Amino acid sequence: MKVDGGISANLHETIASAKDVEAAGYSGAWTAETSHDPFLPLLLAAEHTQKIELGTSIAVAFARSPMTVANTAWDLQAFSKGRFVLGLGSQIQPHITKRFSMPWSKPAARMREFVLAMRAIWDCWLNGTKLDFRGEFYTHTLMTPFFTPPASDLAGFGPPKIFLAGVGELMTEVAGEVCDGFICHGFTTEKYLREVTIPALARGRAKAGKTMDGFEIVGPSFVVTGNNEKEMAAAAAGTRQQIAFYGSTPAYRPVLDIHGWGDLQERLNTLSKQGKWVEMGELIDDEILNTFAVVGEPETVAPELHTRYGDVIQRISFYAPYRTDPDRWRKVLTDLQSA
Repeated sequence: MKVDGGISANLHETIASAKDVEAAGYSGAWTAETSHDPFLPLLLAAEHTQKIELGTSIAVAFARSPMTVANTAWDLQAFSKGRFVLGLGSQIQPHITKRFSMPWSKPAARMREFVLAMRAIWDCWLNGTKLDFRGEFYTHTLMTPFFTPPASDLAGFGPPKIFLAGVGELMTEVAGEVCDGFICHGFTTEKYLREVTIPALARGRAKAGKTMDGFEIVGPSFVVTGNNEKEMAAAAAGTRQQIAFYGSTPAYRPVLDIHGWGDLQERLNTLSKQGKWVEMGELIDDEILNTFAVVGEPETVAPELHTRYGDVIQRISFYAPYRTDPDRWRKVLTDLQSA
């Protein structure tokens, strides 16, 4: 199993964190689009590492156009010598319309078209194919030599792999149909992964006439661990609040529904509108915490992750929304990679 780490998106910290992730033996490293741009740090990471894959988990697709993302991804793939993975996500409607001031409609269909448009652009640049993409949401029909990067940029490795993050079945099917991998949202349980996510991915692959062979799934990975009771309590508290935050989102209710916890979403949503973040975390009891997260001392984490997901995912990255000692993860990393 590939194990991935995270890179700081703060450009003053990126180089050191990228070097640390590679030195620790991780297979890949991801940036996230939160308070910083997800792409810029990867340029620095590519310059100061040699082997690890570098990707976005995630970049918000609908905040951009297929052309701008295709261009940025092309340059990162070229500069990293084939080590870049383009991880995309849709975000939710309020962020797209109110934060990014961009259009929102039919997110699954729009994402499918977004990915296909990028592939058409790359095909034009790599193979000289006439750019003539006409869709419901995006149209790309103009490309001149002046704006065409040389195909030699990607000689020997081709365009980057595209991974898509999602929760709902329609978006998950799109990932299976047009992408190379799927990033499970942290707000995913083993039951939801096996009963909803994987069947949806398989349907998407079937639409494209493909099997699951070669398709990579990045598994869910909330982990609560520590070296003593105080550390464990702090880790659990931070994770409860993060689970509660995601659980308040209406689009993620199906994950709660499959466990019979659907009513919890409405309670969390009400509290979120009141800014009662601590109170939200208190609604996440031990049963819910242990369903979403692997909870235990460091030596127990890898075996439990393998038990839950070892037969269905190809790579994993730890999601620990609390202050943590990097040394804590060394045994977990070693155990996962050697199993």
